[in-house]
Amino acid sequence: MSGIASRLYRGEIDVDFVGRRKLWYGLSAVLLLVSIAGLLFNGGLNLGVEFRGGSVFSFKAPSAHIEEVRDTFNGAGAHQVIVQTTNNGWRVTTDSMPPERVTTVQKAVAQKYGIQQNEVTLQVIGASWGGQVADKAVTGLIVFMLAIILYLTVAFEWKMALSAVVALFHDLVITAGVYAWTQFEVTPATLLGFLTILGYSLYDAVVVFDMIKEVTAKLGTTSKMTYTQAANNALNHTLIRSLNTTLVAILPVAAILFIGTTLFGAGTLRDLSLALFVGMIVGTYSSLCVATPMLVTLKEREPRYQAIARRLSSQGGGAKGGQTVKGAKQPVPAGAANGSAPDGDKRKKK
Repeated sequence: MSGIASRLYRGEIDVDFVGRRKLWYGLSAVLLLVSIAGLLFNGGLNLGVEFRGGSVFSFKAPSAHIEEVRDTFNGAGAHQVIVQTTNNGWRVTTDSMPPERVTTVQKAVAQKYGIQQNEVTLQVIGASWGGQVADKAVTGLIVFMLAIILYLTVAFEWKMALSAVVALFHDLVITAGVYAWTQFEVTPATLLGFLTILGYSLYDAVVVFDMIKEVTAKLGTTSKMTYTQAANNALNHTLIRSLNTTLVAILPVAAILFIGTTLFGAGTLRDLSLALFVGMIVGTYSSLCVATPMLVTLKEREPRYQAIARRLSSQGGGAKGGQTVKGAKQPVPAGAANGSAPDGDKRKKK
């Protein structure tokens, strides 16, 4: 396994990402359709009490367990029960209740855990507060997208900015679709996770675009490879870095999601960790298989790169995708996009 990784890093193995763009587009289309279907036909997003309003009960019961507390509230007639532990005891959110049902729940909890009824405190949350949070999140998303478009347009070009923004929306829709199908609760922590994965996905795309910009900068009329081939070589040189970054970042998130929430019932952490877990995987995929192929599709329409492709095709060297150009025995490393051989190869030829 380490041998394959080192060969990928040195460019000895050339994975044809760009050449399989139709496969990636088809896969992304399926994922997007499934996600949209979940949002439209599976009840949509399961909004938390902060958005839809509800009742929050707080009490102390050191010897209680999560399932026991949940069963107590369900037995008393509460619905949509979410149990969390805090430094001050237990925090249980439910649907909005009329006064008589609130009294029933307080009595049941007090009787179960041997405490006074007035020690089971109640806080009513209105849906208007959640609406304000949602409005601020949407505003933050719009500002974030505008800032991204401006930055990428200045630092790179508008075609890279467009490709990156499309990939970001791709990641958001698929992550939201996972929440719709699993019916995980959407809380303010979830919105924080959504904004976090946007930053992560953008970082991955910028790393790839920076390498593509470097490798394709020297493509000229005498170049021995097309823009597609040069971009694919650049993508392969960042592949291991992208995979390593994702793996290192996703391990602690997976631990929180699968271990913490299962054993300890960490509800808030679960809301955040699911968004991060799905978003990191989808973000890595989109930077490799959505943003870059889309960028190549846009760039190959430019007359400059069309001329290179026609010349190589007429010479029999216009290989598709990331295949090696005829006459080149190995992938061209970064910094040698004009088709010149590395210094080591020149010495060997001498």
